[in-house]
Amino acid sequence: MEELRAELEGFLKSLQARGNSTQTIRAYRSDILDLLDFLEMKKIELNLNSIRDWLYVQLQAGAAKSTLARKTSSVRAFTASLFEKGVLEVDPGIKIRSPKLDRSLPKVASEVSLAAVFESLYSRAEQNDPSALRDVCSFELLYGTGMRVSELAGLDISDFDFSRRLVVVTGKGDKQRMLPYGDQAAQALDNWLKLGRGHFALEKSKDALLLSSRGSRVGVRQLYSLVADALSATPTGKAGPHTLRHSAATHLLDHGADLRAVQEILGHASLATTQIYTHVSVERLKSSFAQAHPRA
Repeated sequence: MEELRAELEGFLKSLQARGNSTQTIRAYRSDILDLLDFLEMKKIELNLNSIRDWLYVQLQAGAAKSTLARKTSSVRAFTASLFEKGVLEVDPGIKIRSPKLDRSLPKVASEVSLAAVFESLYSRAEQNDPSALRDVCSFELLYGTGMRVSELAGLDISDFDFSRRLVVVTGKGDKQRMLPYGDQAAQALDNWLKLGRGHFALEKSKDALLLSSRGSRVGVRQLYSLVADALSATPTGKAGPHTLRHSAATHLLDHGADLRAVQEILGHASLATTQIYTHVSVERLKSSFAQAHPRA
C-alpha cells in the first residue's frame, strides 16, 4: 500500500504539469486516498472487485450520482497511470462505468429579479460606502461577463485593458481568456477603483482588484455570501454566483447572441456544454407561451 501512496504523489504531480486546476487535483487526491484507506482497512489489493466494493460503500453512504461519477473518474485515471508505468499488470479501471447523471437545467435568475438586485445594490452605494461600491463592482463583473466566481476573486487591476474594456481571466486548468465588459460594469469598476478601493488598500493588497475591509484579497466565500444574500430577496431564491453565470449565458442567447460567442465567453472547451443554455431559453419560451397565449 505504501507503494501505491507513493505512486499517488507522482500521479498528482503529473496532473499539475498538465495544467489541471488546484481544485481538480485536490479532488483526485481526496478520492484516491479514500480508496487506498479502504483497501488498507480491508487488507485487500487494488483490483476490479475491490474498486466496486469501495464504490458500493460510497453508494450505501448516500453519495450522489455526481460524486460517484467524480470518484470513478479519479480512480480510472489513477489505475490507467499505474498500468502505463507497469505497477499493475492489468488496468481494472477500464471496466468501471460511471453512473449516468441526470442532467438538470441550470438555475437562472430572471432579468426582473436581477434588476431588483442592482437597484438595491446601487441604493446602498449612493453614499460612496466602500463596501457597497465593491459589491456593485463584483455583481456587475460577474453578471456582465459571465466569469466564474473564482476567476473574479483572482483578478488583479493589471488584468484590465480599460481603454478597450477587456479583462483577462484565468480559468480552469490555468487557461486564460479575454472577456469584454459593458458600460455599467465599466462605471462600477471605475467607482470602486477611484472612490472605494483606497479605503481598504494596504501594502499587502498589492495589485488585487477586490479587497476586504482588512486589505486582503476578497475570497470566493465572501463573494458567494454576497450573491446568495442578494438573490434570496428575489423570486429566484437563495442561489450562488454560478447562477449569475448561468443567467448571463441565458440572457445573451435570449437577446440573439451567437452560441459560439457565448462558448468563448464562458470558456467552455466543448460547444455541447454551452448548448444546455439553449434548452433553458426554449423552456423559458414555452413557459411564457403557456402563460400568455389565450389558446395555450
